[in-house]
Amino acid sequence: MSAEATNPATPGPVVPAAARRRSRPRIDLRRLGRAALLGPTARDRLPDAISHVVDAHRAHHPDAGLEPLRRAYVLAESSHRGQMRKSGEPYITHPLAVTLILAELGAETTTLTASLLHDTVEDTEVTLDQVGAEFGEEVRYLVDGVTKLEKVDYGAAAEPETFRKMLVATGNDVRVMSIKLADRLHNMRTLGVMRPEKQARIAKVTRDVLIPLAERLGVQAIKTELEDLVFAILHPEEYQHTRELIAENAARADDPLAEFADAMRAVLREADIQAEVLIRPRHLVSLHRVSRKRGQLRGADFGRLLVLVTEDADCYAVLGELHTCMTPVVSEFKDFIAVPKFNLYQSLHTALAREDGQVAEVLIRTHLMHKVAEAGVVALGNPYSAPAEEQAPGDTGDGERVDPTRPGWLSRLLDWQRAAPDTDTFWSTLREDLAQDREITVFRPDGGTLGLPEGATCVDAAYAQYGEDAHACLGARVNGRLATLSTVLRDGDTVQLLMGQDPASEPSRKWLEHAHTPAARIAIQRWLATHAGAPGADGGEGPDSPGTTDPAATNDRAATNDGSETNDRANGRAATNDRADATQTAGAGRRAGGRRGTRAAGTAEDAAGTGTGPASTARPAAAIAVSGRPDAGVRLAGCCTPVPSDEVTGFDVRGGVVTVHRVECAVVARMKDAGRAEVDVRWGDTTACRVTLVAESFGRPHLLADLTEAIALEGAEIVSATVAPPTQQRVHHTYTLSLPDAAGLPALMRAMRDVPGVYDVSRTRNQAPTG
Repeated sequence: MSAEATNPATPGPVVPAAARRRSRPRIDLRRLGRAALLGPTARDRLPDAISHVVDAHRAHHPDAGLEPLRRAYVLAESSHRGQMRKSGEPYITHPLAVTLILAELGAETTTLTASLLHDTVEDTEVTLDQVGAEFGEEVRYLVDGVTKLEKVDYGAAAEPETFRKMLVATGNDVRVMSIKLADRLHNMRTLGVMRPEKQARIAKVTRDVLIPLAERLGVQAIKTELEDLVFAILHPEEYQHTRELIAENAARADDPLAEFADAMRAVLREADIQAEVLIRPRHLVSLHRVSRKRGQLRGADFGRLLVLVTEDADCYAVLGELHTCMTPVVSEFKDFIAVPKFNLYQSLHTALAREDGQVAEVLIRTHLMHKVAEAGVVALGNPYSAPAEEQAPGDTGDGERVDPTRPGWLSRLLDWQRAAPDTDTFWSTLREDLAQDREITVFRPDGGTLGLPEGATCVDAAYAQYGEDAHACLGARVNGRLATLSTVLRDGDTVQLLMGQDPASEPSRKWLEHAHTPAARIAIQRWLATHAGAPGADGGEGPDSPGTTDPAATNDRAATNDGSETNDRANGRAATNDRADATQTAGAGRRAGGRRGTRAAGTAEDAAGTGTGPASTARPAAAIAVSGRPDAGVRLAGCCTPVPSDEVTGFDVRGGVVTVHRVECAVVARMKDAGRAEVDVRWGDTTACRVTLVAESFGRPHLLADLTEAIALEGAEIVSATVAPPTQQRVHHTYTLSLPDAAGLPALMRAMRDVPGVYDVSRTRNQAPTG
């Protein structure tokens, strides 16, 4: 039986004054009890006991039909007749109180009908089939969703498994959780006669699970009152101290918030903006947090100012006037209208300062935004059906309503809970997941988005996008730059995940250090548990290991996998595949346009910067002109391989030859430091060029053949190529290429980057030799 509530007259948590001011007057349970004891009334007449519910419902839905409510009350009252709460009140007072909470928030008739019946299947002889036959499948589904699992069948797992069942049901209809939240609120309001240890246990579950769920569903009216009730039970001393602070502030002669409100009304009246300015006292937990953050509280800290207008544009008009005529605290401005929170919350936040240092926080929103901010999903009615009349909160205008639970936090929760191996893992992971109280949105290159909790990394993004296929993730680009998988993402980042092609890909134990979401952790742990002893299960050796160099720190050319690639895969299969591929490439280079083959040994480097290395290339005078020396021999330095349009300089080397470097080449600085004189050189009329490019890739079969084909299709010849042995499945390629026109170089580099597995292509930038 869910009657864990008691007589409110019994000593227990004191309901905060701020919460009382925010809501309608509470139900008189004794009056309802007397009405309930009178039994059902005439068939076509509404029972007096639901008059409060009817009044609240009609305030939001004046044309709603009331017959389902009458029939639901009659069934609930007759079914619960004779049952009493621990307080001694008739049990029917509990479903009535829960239904009134939802009616005041604006719930539609189906939700209220199910709310009246929500304990009948659990605590009486009524069956789900009877509910369905009498009230329809929607009501049957909602009642089933909130019905607890029996402890007789589930033992200690009954509570966690009941929550799992409710969350799954909420995935199909968020109204299930709306009813549960209202149910818990009424039980928390009347928890006083329970044993202290049971009060604490219920309060902790409320704190860890129900309050975060209320926040995610946007039901602030329930969330804030639950917070205060939990605060009273778990932290009675701080609770009492906060109440004393409120009483002291109320006794003060002056009220800075009232003065701010008067000044704001005058500003808006002068600007001819129709707006309502209200003072919103902080609830106790909010005030407690502010006092811990700011220390000594001032009068303006005890509440916030709420400005209500009619249209979205009026919000910005109000903001403009207040910032023009009063003193804004710019750092406090936030625009949740342009970028709503994940729970549909919309509002402008700002703060205004006075000369005496008092600062007032201001919320600016429309009446509709305010309704959604208070009631969240309850204000949506049934978010899965098109609105029957006027456009409702969350309606997109095209017959589809915005459901704040999909495809965001609830979809992720439902995904990982299916993979949770046992009840304990589910229960502990659920609390961890719900403790992450902020969400960010990251963008994918294809235009899609991923909703992730604050603090999520590229590992989390990979599992959010690909599920268990993310085992093959090898790296990432964040905002176009290569990044490690451990990189923490920020709201608005663009993330491109670099995926390997091996179907037997293996995650690393080290990924667990960077996995922030349950979905990622559970998927990695499950793989490790089923592949105990596999190379990946031992963590492998990654770039974050002691004694290794982070490749991402070197010219941003390599995305690290945080130890994910195993020695087996990186140095075994991948190396074998690439050695075999290199054999194919020698022929492929000749066939596809290399024409000179692939020189497997030797590099296109001018190691000493003298122009005498094998890749230093003599050029005709028409390509490079040396000032005052028309007959001088010219070589392009292999260390930086300049091409037409690069800014270049030259140095004399042995044999009267001038070696030409790009001015930013590291060798140029070393030559100048050594006292070598620069030679003035410039490009001639020839646009043909030779260039050395470095490609970074992940190892896979036939990669080199695909790269050489891409090079050939751009009209370039491969003069020489070097492929370093794979390291942790990353491969470093160096190509010296001959192009008929330097203008084609950007297109060539793009074509090489587009080859699957290639994540970076750059021109050589050798560092100056040391020692």
